[in-house]
Amino acid sequence: MICRAVVTGVGHYLPERIVPNSAFEDSLETTDAWIRSRSGIERRHFAAEGETTSDMATHAARAALADAGRDPQDVDAIVLATSTADLTFPSAATMVQANLGMTRGFAFDIQAVCAGFVYAMANANALIVSGQARRVLVIGAETFSKIMDWTDRSTCVLFGDGAGAVLLEAQDSAGTKDDRGILATDLNSDGNFRDLLYVDGGVATRTTGYLRMQGNQVFRHAVEKLAETAETALARAGLGADDVDWIVPHQANIRIIQGTARKMKLPMERVVVTVQDHGNTSAASIPLALSVGRDRGQIRPGDLIVTEAIGGGLAWGAVVLRW
Repeated sequence: MICRAVVTGVGHYLPERIVPNSAFEDSLETTDAWIRSRSGIERRHFAAEGETTSDMATHAARAALADAGRDPQDVDAIVLATSTADLTFPSAATMVQANLGMTRGFAFDIQAVCAGFVYAMANANALIVSGQARRVLVIGAETFSKIMDWTDRSTCVLFGDGAGAVLLEAQDSAGTKDDRGILATDLNSDGNFRDLLYVDGGVATRTTGYLRMQGNQVFRHAVEKLAETAETALARAGLGADDVDWIVPHQANIRIIQGTARKMKLPMERVVVTVQDHGNTSAASIPLALSVGRDRGQIRPGDLIVTEAIGGGLAWGAVVLRW
């Protein structure tokens, strides 16, 4: 028998404000058709004035706890993936901890941009497998609308705000590839590509800064690296692409999602896609897609799922889990 980190609850939160592509047509040289054709995005959600990353993360966390039938006091740790924390410090995770009324355990943020949720899942898995924690809330939450340059049509039309969460719990398992829970992970980064996707502000500049991206270069790296990391994680689990029920990818761009599926020789019918409704919500996109996919009836108990993501750093990785 071995210990596995098993998903027992999932939930998400989206801000009330929905922004269609047409909202950008008056201020930018762009159209709904142009945005759809290049990204697959039709609309996205933006946080309300004063609505923060920790606020949205708290909503998603509560939804995941309710789904699992757990109380905040049952949780040992919170791992929150975000690049848009409310403050430089303390961590947004500790703010969620306070919002939930947790008086025990520990909480911390992970910053790996769009790959953040994959990194957070891998770290939460390690906490559980090592015995450091038995129940971990893993959250992805972002307010990228706060770091957009609204004059740059190549970036500002792509991103949205939101949050998703899963509750991972320790369960004894047989130690086979048929177990429920996280079966394998793969994490990577290469700082030589840091100029392809970054924010031009921070402590060094004493400014918040704006997101900057070389889209064509990011696309070139994305398909190859995403397919490779997914296949590496599957191999570590003793599985292959034919065993996969669902790819739940980072929802950055429909062309990247399609390209990765083709490279893995998997049909789009086995890919959970939400990019059209949410845009790129960075670290929130995978847990959002997991929650929406479950609510749609796509993801069911026993399904084998591969999540993969790439973001600034460059940082990328994958998680293989059985629902």
